[in-house]
Amino acid sequence: MHVSKIVLENLKKSIFEYDETGIVGFTEEALQEGIDPIEAINALVEAITKIGDKFNEGELFLPELMLASKTMNNAMPILQDEIIKRGLKRESAGKIIIGTVYGDIHTIGINMVSTLLTSSGFEVVNLGCNVTSDNFIDAVDKYKPDILAMSALLTTTAPQQKKVIAALISNGIRNKVKVMVGGGAITAEFAAEIGADGYEPTAPLAVKLARILMEE
Repeated sequence: MHVSKIVLENLKKSIFEYDETGIVGFTEEALQEGIDPIEAINALVEAITKIGDKFNEGELFLPELMLASKTMNNAMPILQDEIIKRGLKRESAGKIIIGTVYGDIHTIGINMVSTLLTSSGFEVVNLGCNVTSDNFIDAVDKYKPDILAMSALLTTTAPQQKKVIAALISNGIRNKVKVMVGGGAITAEFAAEIGADGYEPTAPLAVKLARILMEE
């Protein structure tokens, strides 16, 4: 087996084995071997997609998905820096702003979704947690995203998603951005009720939803 193919297989293996330390070495080895960083990212995407599919099918659980996401997150900045250094350009799947709504300080979900979206080719602006309606609107004005993604883990903060959508409408920019919602407090019925364009309960499915929204 050619050296570059072995390195790429090791990259994928590190995702399957949740090897957060080893993946850094394999990523650096890939670049030393002259492997295109975009090709390396594609290998990682292939691996994390398989992890996501197993999660959706009930073969793996949230801790495993989180470990795989954290492992991949250790490789992505290295590869993205190399893309910039080489003057390469990865084709963008779209631009997404993501954040957890005001009053909610949970970040695990949006960080996992951000990692999976970035690895799948999306440009992601992660606003973090406790994001106010005004902050979301300012970010939409500034970054001109294709999609605004909001998370709410608490039933007490879920109404903030409706508030943000109402603010998009009042500012005349609702038709300029798709809105996808998620989080432990959200259901498909609630998403439809507040006028969101889509909802999914898991990070892997959120990526698939983003792709669908980009095609509409």
